[in-house]
Amino acid sequence: MSTSRLAALAQSLASLRRADFERLGKKWGLRGLAVVNVVCAVHLFAEHVGFIHVVSGPSMLPTMSAAGEVVFENRMVSPKSLKRGDLVTYISPLDPTRVVCKRLIGLPGDIICVDPTGRLAPSTEHVVIPKGHVWFIGDNAEMSRDSRQYGPVSMGLIRGKLMAKVWPPTAAGFFRNNFVDIGVEGSEV
Repeated sequence: MSTSRLAALAQSLASLRRADFERLGKKWGLRGLAVVNVVCAVHLFAEHVGFIHVVSGPSMLPTMSAAGEVVFENRMVSPKSLKRGDLVTYISPLDPTRVVCKRLIGLPGDIICVDPTGRLAPSTEHVVIPKGHVWFIGDNAEMSRDSRQYGPVSMGLIRGKLMAKVWPPTAAGFFRNNFVDIGVEGSEV
């Protein structure tokens, strides 16, 4: 075989390998982009639409188990659309690395008894919730760190509203707003 034929064969093998590598690189590059797209979509969904969370701790007994339950959080909720009695997630004013869940009981302008149990403050002490703030309390007041300790919470810390329990299956279902407004004498309820 002549040297020119060997050179041509070597060149065609080299170009074949280069084409295979380019095709393989393109294939894996496109797969990598697909993975990045999925991760971005999941992140955007979790940050702006809703997400599944594990909630645990004794502060929301009996509404939620202290051992932990899996819940769906709706993130498409405007803080101004929340109502008294809603289960709300927000960034803890005491520890900004934690997200907590409590029941909203006071809206801007409401007059709230600081601690109806009388344990942390006299039951005669009241506060007016300032504009742009809300008041939270755990369903199990004895085991809850909430607005009774840190006062009104800025609406800017609100992340979402809990909509439903999804796990365990025996407890699955939507959260109901069971808040009863006793009103003020002479007002309609």
